Order: sequence, then structure tokens, then C-alpha cells
Amino acid sequence: MTMSPPLRKFALTTHITFSVGWIGAVAAYLALDVTVATSQDAQTLRAAYLAMELIARYAIVPLAFASLLTGLVMSLGTKWGLFRHYWVLISLLLTIFATFVLLSEMRTISSFADIAADPTTSSDDLRSLGSTLVHSVGGTVVLLVIQVLNVYKPPGLTPYGWRKQQEQRLRTSAASLPTRASTAPEKGASREGRPSEVSVEH
Repeated sequence: MTMSPPLRKFALTTHITFSVGWIGAVAAYLALDVTVATSQDAQTLRAAYLAMELIARYAIVPLAFASLLTGLVMSLGTKWGLFRHYWVLISLLLTIFATFVLLSEMRTISSFADIAADPTTSSDDLRSLGSTLVHSVGGTVVLLVIQVLNVYKPPGLTPYGWRKQQEQRLRTSAASLPTRASTAPEKGASREGRPSEVSVEH
């Protein structure tokens, strides 16, 4: 089912908003992640760990699911389809992968935040917690790759997409045959559409 133009524009706007919001939330998280990886100040570390958990839980995770859902709607409701083009398929797989890694990493992020929230945690313990910098940098790269694919839409049909394209061409050709037959002039008819006159010699 193909969406109407107004609905398609609304769905596209929604998807872009969630996708860009996801990148923005990850950028904010990345800034805090760099802070905990480089800072030695206990108060800064405590605040950063708590803020990282809040951003991940209440911004990154909801935006990831919203981006995935609206991406599915855009694929299924437009000409691109879900499995016809390689760029759509790769974008879908990367989004699912990024969301899965995010959910797995949430356990570590929440653990860091719980330790930081404990007033009995010493400064040395805070400094020894470490960071999630590898995952946050990797996630940022994956999201940027997805955006590049969505903007440039590199050509390339999957085997499934190629078969669907051939089927569509066959249906279009078959549908045009009756029209061509009905518009062809009948044998024995003149160009004006009247039977041609045959002269008979007596």
C-alpha cells in the first residue's frame, strides 16, 4: 500500500525528526562519555555518570525505537519497499543492530549510574569505573552511515527487488495490450473509420 503525498510527507518529516534527534542525543551522551574518560574530578564524574544514564534511558532509547518504527512505515508505505533495495535493507539492519547494542549497553550505563549515585562511593572508585566510549563512538559512526544511505540512496536492487521489478514490467505490458488492440484500425476500414468502397465494373 502506497501512502498519499500528504501522509508520506508527514511520515517522512516524523522519521527525519526522530533520526536526527537520535544522533543529537548520542552526541550529547558522547560529550559526557569523553568527560568521564578524561576527567579526574570526582564531582564531575559523579554528575556525568548520572546524566549519561538519564540521556540514554529517556532520550536515546525512545528515539531509537521511534526511528526504527517510522523507518519501517516509510519503507512499507512508499515505492522503496523493505527488501527491494540494498540501501533500505542495510539501513534497516544497521538500525536494528544499533538498537540491540544500545539495549545491551544500558545495563552497564545503569550500573555506572547506580554506583555514582551512592554517596559512599569513593573518588578512587569513581575514577576506576571507566567509560563506554568505544560503544558511543561506534554508535555515532553507525548512525551517520545510516543517514548517508538515506540521503544518497545508492542504486542497487536485491534479487527480490529485481524479481518484483520484472513482474511489474510484465503486468504493465499485459495491461497495455488490450488498449493497443482496441485502437488498431479494422481490416478493410478506411482511415476515416468507414468501410472502404470497392468499385465493380459492369
